[in-house]
Amino acid sequence: MWDVVAVHLPVRDPRRGGRPLKYGHRLVIDTILYVLVSGCAWRLAPYDLAPWDAAYRWFRLWSAAVLDSRSAKSASGGEQIGYDAGNESGAVSGTCSSTRWDCC
Repeated sequence: MWDVVAVHLPVRDPRRGGRPLKYGHRLVIDTILYVLVSGCAWRLAPYDLAPWDAAYRWFRLWSAAVLDSRSAKSASGGEQIGYDAGNESGAVSGTCSSTRWDCC
């Protein structure tokens, strides 16, 4: 399984500079998967994995990259999708009513 994941990870180019990674991608991914599967808090990750703050930083970076790529694909004319529990017609509601308390 690691061979499938490894090809999608960024590769450090020593000519561009920057310091080497302190924790390997595999250790960081193991930490992220442990937290996501177990449901524990980031700070409760075991000490034999990457530190929680390093794993969380990579998780946020990679999550933002995935969301950016998805929004770029849907911004080019994709349909608006969503769910509005109060709308019986099935259409998507893009705004709330005139007062902010109507949304709650």
